[in-house]
Amino acid sequence: MIRVGIVGASGYTGVELARILCHHPEVELSLATSRRYAGQPLSRVFPNLRGIVDLVCEDVQVEDLAQRADFFFLAVPHQTAMNFVPILLEAGKKVVDLSADFRIHDAGVYEQWYQTHTAQNYLGEAVYGLPELYRERIAGSRLVANPGCYPTSVILGLAPLLKNYLIDPQTIIIDSKSGTTGAGRSANTATLFCEVADGFRAYKVGEHRHTPEIEQELGLLCGRDLNVTFVPHLLPISRGILSTIYASTSKEISQNDVNQLYADFYADEFFVRVCEPGSFPATQFVRGSNFCDIGCRVDARTGRIVVVSAIDNVVKGAAGQAVQNMNLLCSFPEDLGLRHIPLFP
Repeated sequence: MIRVGIVGASGYTGVELARILCHHPEVELSLATSRRYAGQPLSRVFPNLRGIVDLVCEDVQVEDLAQRADFFFLAVPHQTAMNFVPILLEAGKKVVDLSADFRIHDAGVYEQWYQTHTAQNYLGEAVYGLPELYRERIAGSRLVANPGCYPTSVILGLAPLLKNYLIDPQTIIIDSKSGTTGAGRSANTATLFCEVADGFRAYKVGEHRHTPEIEQELGLLCGRDLNVTFVPHLLPISRGILSTIYASTSKEISQNDVNQLYADFYADEFFVRVCEPGSFPATQFVRGSNFCDIGCRVDARTGRIVVVSAIDNVVKGAAGQAVQNMNLLCSFPEDLGLRHIPLFP
């Protein structure tokens, strides 16, 4: 049994972590921090936890955190996490950071897209937390950079094709749609009900901060630098991501070959479900779960492959994947506490 702390428990990722961890058989949820709600029960902030989670939110100074738990999830904004990581690691703790602060290997690239990085000494040891690709490295680490939600859907969708050099990396176009929880819980005019309901729009076209993360990981898969066209959209739903990805083939390949490739590549991955040939994912079939569903179609007429992937952005795109990483870091079964069947309808 390990004591776990959630730093930044008052956002959507924080409450999802609490929901998952409260029934994890190897975890005692010992700390939930929130400056805004300090002194209030977490179940008052999030009534779905009523009668299940009895923690009171605390505003704990960073230097006092280490004594409160054995393992920490950092569900805090970008740049804030880098203030916590050095202190927690030097105290001998293990950390899963859900911000972008340690996802980008190159500090210069990070600073182009985010802000000044003040903990660059730790970038070299941070492991990108996509278990399906980096399981062994994650298990031997003490700092995991939990992937972004859009990148998770894209990287899992393209990994089999890029690893086998079946597509031209410079032709990748990514069309992704996300529910509004991806924008966080803070008040924002753009995500008010009347601004989102009955509408559908693109945003941050050609400038979304997940772009360098996607390019970094896809480049590692195929062994070369690449640039992608990435266009995110906002859906009038609370959760879910659907990514439709297009790329030109680099050699002739049949639909049957692609079907077999994906089936073999993910044969031992519980949380990746390859759709039956001819069928494709939908957000409602992964809602509330840690699954990523993937479907593919070879368009022989145009010489392109279309890949469609779906995840719940709050679970496999954030909290669920973070718990999956914790399980690896702590030598627990990887699926422990995460075998939730998706909610439908």
